[in-house]
Amino acid sequence: MDGIAGLPVVDHHCHLSPAGEGVRAARRFRSAGGTHLFLATQNYDAEVPTTLDSYLRQFETTEQLARAVHEGTGVQVPLVVAPYPVDLVQAAPTLGVPGALDLHLRALDLAGRWVKERRAVALGEVGWPHFPVPSEVAAACRSAFRHALEVARDVGCPAVVHSPDLDGAGWEQLEREAGEVGLPSHHVVKHYARSRRPSGAGGTTVPSYLARRELVNDVLTDPGPWFLETDYLDDPKRPGAVLDLATVPRRAAALARSSASAAEHLAVPFLRSVEQVYGFTPELPRELP
Repeated sequence: MDGIAGLPVVDHHCHLSPAGEGVRAARRFRSAGGTHLFLATQNYDAEVPTTLDSYLRQFETTEQLARAVHEGTGVQVPLVVAPYPVDLVQAAPTLGVPGALDLHLRALDLAGRWVKERRAVALGEVGWPHFPVPSEVAAACRSAFRHALEVARDVGCPAVVHSPDLDGAGWEQLEREAGEVGLPSHHVVKHYARSRRPSGAGGTTVPSYLARRELVNDVLTDPGPWFLETDYLDDPKRPGAVLDLATVPRRAAALARSSASAAEHLAVPFLRSVEQVYGFTPELPRELP
């Protein structure tokens, strides 16, 4: 099945790994009706990166996975690359906080170059830890996040944000931080949003909602922009975490069967939000390989 009523079917945030299912998971996504996977990089080794070359190899591995998925399934795979925010926390004991921050900033600059070269469409995940850390580390993480927003501004791309859950004040703070560096708030995407963004909070900052059934039903009529995601981890030790990669197309198909207006509503996360936030139109694959 190619989309819902002619729409693309987009999972806005997932991970794949050479040690996991990789292309097999993407085939499951494609068979369920999925057409586009936004693939975020991750650490593929047991140790946190401590050199810029380590990040370059990480990004290249993600790019190779994306190419293999496209060649094997026909699914389009836009890349999202950046050093993971928690890397700074984990590298600090080895490099010291200043050294870990310096590496993180240089890795963000590398990610920005990938966007400029059109090898990636966004910086992500960027942000700050979702758990308590020492004050010096927390300050370094906030500095890194500000730099990430500046890089996204300079290369004209979205920043996909990893953070703790946000309440209304948190959404407002996210919008303010983007405004302070001149990054349009519609270029700030809060990944792994687990509850509906409070009405009016955060201006045009963009939630990427975890595609759980109740949450999808709750946000479906929002005018957008917003996205749906699985945050699929492709971790052999945690099969199916966070959500299985086939979840978004299955949710879309179920909605299409139950509601005549589903296609109109699903055009928001699958088509119009991609156009508004990323500046391109996701096209349906012509055929299934």
